[in-house]
Amino acid sequence: MSTADPAPPFARRPFWLDLLIAVVPVVIVSAIGSAVTVPQIPGWYAGLSKPPFNPPNWLFAPVWTTLFAMMAYAVFRILRQPLERRGALIAYHVQLALNLAWSCVFFGLNSPLGGILVILPLLVMILVTIAAFARLDRISAALLWPYAAWVSFATLLTVSIWWLNR
Repeated sequence: MSTADPAPPFARRPFWLDLLIAVVPVVIVSAIGSAVTVPQIPGWYAGLSKPPFNPPNWLFAPVWTTLFAMMAYAVFRILRQPLERRGALIAYHVQLALNLAWSCVFFGLNSPLGGILVILPLLVMILVTIAAFARLDRISAALLWPYAAWVSFATLLTVSIWWLNR
């Protein structure tokens, strides 16, 4: 009988399972977010007054695809860490849920004001997640900084759209 500590949880899971755990939630959020957003673009969103710095519509899909891929890779790296990572994973999944909530509120409910009320805590939770990831893996934390920058820009855009259409 061995007296050695049992293998850490990440060592008991196969690589492919951690990959699925990292990728599937991001794909689900992306798919639902797109399903809520895309139908609103030619009608409701097109009719809104937007600030001059509003990017062209075609830019959003490649930016979000890249950011979601970086998020999935970052959380995959965290899942492979042998350290206690529960708090980091909770923060990550809370911000992921808020990310989806923003699409549902802003586009699904056609509510820029509601979007502001969701995107501000989303931005805070992204920063909390970056800090939590940094304690475990600096690369994972660094992978989330472009996401924080984009959501900061999206916050300015959301507030501007609300202001112009109030």
